[in-house]
Amino acid sequence: MAYSKAEEFNEQDIVLAKYAKALSHPARVAILKILAKQESCYCGDIVNELPIAQATVSQHLKELKNAGLIEGEITPPKVRYCIDSKNFAQAREYFKALFE
Repeated sequence: MAYSKAEEFNEQDIVLAKYAKALSHPARVAILKILAKQESCYCGDIVNELPIAQATVSQHLKELKNAGLIEGEITPPKVRYCIDSKNFAQAREYFKALFE
């Protein structure tokens, strides 16, 4: 049976890989740019800015949330998203260190 050896790498590299995976689609990069321009945003507002379906936007938001780059606050029947400032700053720091 195959198993992941990711845990054999240092914590910073594991976290950096998680952020990189979340950024591996241009729609997710676009979503982060939209959210970075404002304090928070509803899913429907993000859908209006992108040339993709609402279900697809929701899937990309889920990936970004799972990576910890964004937060979602449920205010029925909507979900409001914003940048997770702590993890976003950490991602910036880790990517900067990678490319130095």
